[in-house]
Amino acid sequence: MSFLLDSDTCSYYLKNDPIVVSRVMLHFGSLNVSVITVGELLTWAMRANAPPERLKGVRDLVQSSIVLEVNLPVAERFGEIRAGLLDQGLAVGQMDLLNAATALVHTLTLVTHNVKDYANIPGLTMDDWMIP
Repeated sequence: MSFLLDSDTCSYYLKNDPIVVSRVMLHFGSLNVSVITVGELLTWAMRANAPPERLKGVRDLVQSSIVLEVNLPVAERFGEIRAGLLDQGLAVGQMDLLNAATALVHTLTLVTHNVKDYANIPGLTMDDWMIP
């Protein structure tokens, strides 16, 4: 099984949560992050009050991961899912939806603690590494 880490899971890892750290170590070297997640993590790490070691941690995590870009297949899946959700009167954050589309296009399990944010996305497989 291959995984796409959501921003929240990455931040738990960077904050040394023991459950998440052990699972990241178990799959180290074969983890994926989207360019969207990288942007969110860099924003978090570059805030004025962020400790300097946070940016180093983000860069180390990104360097040891496979970074997946938003490309045409991801954009197409995003549009397809978003249109369907909007037609149902449902809203999903666009960054979350881009991550979900990335996971779907690459047949990855999305690792997130924010499962409610992704609950309405059809076909998405999720795993919550915060649950022991």
